[in-house]
Amino acid sequence: MAKRYLTSNQGAPVNDDQNSLSVGERGPILLEDIVFLEKISHFDRERIPERVVHAKGAGAFGFFIPYQSMASLTKANFLQDPGKKTPVFVRFSIAGSSVGGADTVRDIRGFAVKFYTEEGNYDLVGNHIPVFPIRDPIQFPDLFHALKPDPVTNVRGGPVAASRFWDFMSLRPESMNFLTYLFADNGTVKSYRTIQGYGVNTYSWVNLCGEEVYVKYHWEPCAGVEYIDSKTAVQLAGTDPDIASRDLFDTIAAGHTVEFEMRVQIMNIEAECEQPFDPLDPTKIWPENLFPLMSVGRMVLNKNPENFFVEVEQSAFSPAAIVPGIDFSNDRILQGRIFPYGDTQRYRIGVNYLELPTNMPRRSVENMMQDGAMQTLYNQGVVNYLPNTLGGGMPMEAPEKGKPAQKFVSGSVARQEIAGDNYYQARCRYRTMSVLERKHLVSNIVESLSQAYEPIQRRIIEHFLRTDSEFGSRIAQGINLII
Repeated sequence: MAKRYLTSNQGAPVNDDQNSLSVGERGPILLEDIVFLEKISHFDRERIPERVVHAKGAGAFGFFIPYQSMASLTKANFLQDPGKKTPVFVRFSIAGSSVGGADTVRDIRGFAVKFYTEEGNYDLVGNHIPVFPIRDPIQFPDLFHALKPDPVTNVRGGPVAASRFWDFMSLRPESMNFLTYLFADNGTVKSYRTIQGYGVNTYSWVNLCGEEVYVKYHWEPCAGVEYIDSKTAVQLAGTDPDIASRDLFDTIAAGHTVEFEMRVQIMNIEAECEQPFDPLDPTKIWPENLFPLMSVGRMVLNKNPENFFVEVEQSAFSPAAIVPGIDFSNDRILQGRIFPYGDTQRYRIGVNYLELPTNMPRRSVENMMQDGAMQTLYNQGVVNYLPNTLGGGMPMEAPEKGKPAQKFVSGSVARQEIAGDNYYQARCRYRTMSVLERKHLVSNIVESLSQAYEPIQRRIIEHFLRTDSEFGSRIAQGINLII
């Protein structure tokens, strides 16, 4: 094996990396010790800002293969040919926790998939719970402020934390459906291999003829669905806090694959206003008896990251990353997610974050964007503007692929709350649960709500009673609240 010699970041040879330059054996070290200064200054900057949400995560690489052509519904290239392999990277994460949090805490799990397609990157950024607790993106900062530690003590547990969470939820009754998922055993997991995933938002698919349909995404774990109860979650948080991250890595390292099946629900655009609920409301699911699941393809994860920081921590996802054949609906939460995801990555990693290998498209990128921190893929030649003749008019605008969907909107400009029933789907979910599932749901809510202040307890109990009288009464009894 050829010898490799230590160098500075500039490439200069370093002959002693373990002893600072000092005045004698016991004297002070010198400011001119450039080896020490480079090493310590880089160490000072080893961490990039933690994600505001979904801070702790684990990732894996693999591929996606469609079972059949979806050409009748979408012109997206990676969904046309059965057996066509599209490289993917998946990041599983925990929404409210910080980097040091336990994998098993009750929380939303992020389920983000980056498809490296021939037409560019497509990011499907979802969660393991099929609904959101809010309907309007302007409330996102408030939601996550309420989920994070309080700004006075920076403590996650106790009466103040519980009161902050339930205070917010009790003032947003559209969260009832979400709460029946979060406080069921869905909210606590020990393996990313056995959780479901959901796109949550409503997207649209467009085919070559310009015909458009609404679509909801589902990921079903091929290993089966498995969650854990609250008691097990607490125990594992103390004995093995990184269990889900470790389990994912160890499974793939042992030569096994982690697989999920993509399924979709399809709705004709014309049917939107015919439903008894708003299909674009992300606090609602689409009933599977009305909109059955269609199997689309299989995702196989078979390769671990070679370096966590480079490939997972620096990975960046955005719902704005779409490809021809996939478009946005008027889902207000989705509309509100289009800008901030990319914007937070420009702050967190840098304006050229898409030039990092884990984020870089697998096809060539042609545009006139230039400069900024860490720019490496610069434009060749003197022409960095459009239109031009000096560069032969290149790059040219890409031709439209098929016919575009025809979109028309009209209405008065106003700030208006989205209307909708807040209780029906939560009521249906509770009433279809097994006896054991109801018991766990109630006890998990009681465990958290019992720590909150009484006025907040009374306010949220009213919403649980409207959801289902038995449901609300059992919670009130569990926290010894007379109603």
